[in-house]
Amino acid sequence: MDRKSLAVLTAFGVLAVFACGRDEGRGPVSRVAGLVQGKLRGRPVLKVEKREYYNADLRGYLEATGADAKGLPAESLSRLFDRFVDEMILLEAARERGIALTEDEKRQYLAKLAVDAISPDGAAGKDPVPSEGAFDRLLVEKYTFLVVRDLRAEPDEILAYYERNKKDFLHQGRVQVSQILVANEEKAISVLRRLARTGEKEFRKIAAEESVGPEASKAGVMGVFEQGDLPADMEMVIFSLDEGRTSQVVESSYGFHIFRVDRKVPPALRTEREAAPEIQRRILAQKMKDALASHLGGLKETLAWQALTENLFFNYQRSDE
Repeated sequence: MDRKSLAVLTAFGVLAVFACGRDEGRGPVSRVAGLVQGKLRGRPVLKVEKREYYNADLRGYLEATGADAKGLPAESLSRLFDRFVDEMILLEAARERGIALTEDEKRQYLAKLAVDAISPDGAAGKDPVPSEGAFDRLLVEKYTFLVVRDLRAEPDEILAYYERNKKDFLHQGRVQVSQILVANEEKAISVLRRLARTGEKEFRKIAAEESVGPEASKAGVMGVFEQGDLPADMEMVIFSLDEGRTSQVVESSYGFHIFRVDRKVPPALRTEREAAPEIQRRILAQKMKDALASHLGGLKETLAWQALTENLFFNYQRSDE
């Protein structure tokens, strides 16, 4: 199982983090609450075969996935608990089937932790230490990868999807845009005056000489965009311009811009070939979702498991689905 495969699975939300037997570290808000929490702490919230999971395990899972247990409503916590249950069942299935991590897979994971520990300014953080049960997370990833690895989007499926959903691949009106970006308003006004009553040739010359934007090396050409590709305040200006016209000065966090609409591209339908990569991703995403749901349903029929929602630290709410 390579890094690319793990990344694909991660994108579809099949990761899990497991931390067993930790103290919850939460002080009671009252004597009654403290007594209740004390009792719940010793009772399992989930049993899968011979393994038991407690509120401490669920809290560890929530923390590892970035969820704030104190700030979430009971309905959200309930759905997270449902996901926790599913992932513990997958973990048990992986163990029963003798699926294990190789030493190389573990090293790759530790290397990723080391990269993640580097701060944005390039300074290294503390030496990465895997959280308790972190390798179980990789084990679930590996197991779910084995479930979906043979899925494919066939050419006839791609064509059929394209024919059914052509409206999804209709390009709205697009524009090819160029810009001159400078650091201050005074400079921008000076450039705008130089552009008055001049054509594209002068715009290109000034963009190459004066712009501090990354497009300066291309004489200011940014590319072709449709609505939604650029910040809304920029789009409001750009899409209001006629072809061949330049804008007034537009301020942003990057500096001061002068935009030019080089040409307008009318609406057009993307060809099947152009749309194929996106269609393939959509088909595979749905197939992976369906395959994992079906497989999990089978596991729930064959494994012995029980969700003890009455022992949860919150009031569990059943899903309407």
